[in-house]
Amino acid sequence: MARGFSEQEKENIKRNLVECCKKNWTKYGYKKTSVDELCRQVGISKGAFYLFYKSKETLFCEVLCYVQEQICMDVSKILEKKKGKEGVVDALKYIYLECDRNNFLYNAQSTDYMNLLNKLSGEEVEKIEKSNNMCRKLFLEHAHLNFKVSRELAMSVIYSLIMNIKNKDFLPYSHIETFDYMVGCMVDHLYE
Repeated sequence: MARGFSEQEKENIKRNLVECCKKNWTKYGYKKTSVDELCRQVGISKGAFYLFYKSKETLFCEVLCYVQEQICMDVSKILEKKKGKEGVVDALKYIYLECDRNNFLYNAQSTDYMNLLNKLSGEEVEKIEKSNNMCRKLFLEHAHLNFKVSRELAMSVIYSLIMNIKNKDFLPYSHIETFDYMVGCMVDHLYE
């Protein structure tokens, strides 16, 4: 008979599962990240995994939402600390670097990501959609600046700029320096 986990052990195991899932998802993708491998890395049995998550997909949903919520909290702090254009530039650079570290944040159109979405419950998909919209709202509501263009155009430009990360391997120059240059120019054109 298996022994039960203390509350501290449960908390540690759950945190370790999230971290291992994040690393494996970035390195191997959703489909190639197995519950068996995550359990091996965390040091628990496969049966114990299901004490924490009802499915692999539930864990992936939690990881995606957790990462997005963490980014949004950090972006909010940046925008509160630096209320002008400089804050927007710093916040966008932060988001870009997080996307670079966690490629699952920008591969939403990949077959791998679609396989995950197709296995999620309606409630989980809704949770991801809500999480996806959090940072957009920060730029619309908390930038302490007025747009020179329509809000829709501004958000489309910001999203396009961040999604340019998909081209990072094809650029003849450092993608991070390229982004830094582009975001500096863009903010001046979007905000008063």
